[in-house]
Amino acid sequence: MPLKRKVLPAALAVAGLVAATAPANVHPHVFAEARLDVVLAPDHQSITGLRHVWRFDDLFSSTVLMEFDANSDLKLDDAELKEVSETIFTSLAEYNYFQLVTVDGKDVKMKPPAALMVNLDNNQLIVLFESTPETAIPLSGKITLGIYDPTFYTAIDFTEDENMAVEGLPASCTRTVVRPDPDTAIAQNQQTLTDAFFNDPTGTDMSKIFATKLELNCRA
Repeated sequence: MPLKRKVLPAALAVAGLVAATAPANVHPHVFAEARLDVVLAPDHQSITGLRHVWRFDDLFSSTVLMEFDANSDLKLDDAELKEVSETIFTSLAEYNYFQLVTVDGKDVKMKPPAALMVNLDNNQLIVLFESTPETAIPLSGKITLGIYDPTFYTAIDFTEDENMAVEGLPASCTRTVVRPDPDTAIAQNQQTLTDAFFNDPTGTDMSKIFATKLELNCRA
């Protein structure tokens, strides 16, 4: 996720093209540690929101500081942070803010977050936002939640299983953090990926199969 004001959208497009045409040779350029908190309804029977926190690596954070520190005081004031936030917000809109949300394998439509909040903490860029599904997601069946960058440019991962949290999960549901083995994931999806590539080389979404995921399996 390169963060120049004018270059960011184009760079993301190029990264997406590279990911689609030469997946074996691409690798992330930006790294972040994430936390996801799943928000349940008061009756604990449905999901009403997802709260995201991303902490970016030192190199990327320094790049953001250099690009957006308009007054060259080696920090980001409120106006500069607002510009960073708006740039990220606009650039990630077409990627659904890197969110993966499915129920029984079918994508769930999420509303765009109202806004993103950003800050620099110990010289690391922090991005926070909350999103909500278009309709609350009932706790039934297999619900899969995660974060992935379809362009392969950004690697956002959860270093600890506890960083994918659900408070008040009812006894009818089990919680599992899934960390796919890349070789196994490719082998299991080889035919699907090959067919998808030839049918639509720009839309294979290969990085989705490698993403760390929170799975909630709930009995009706």
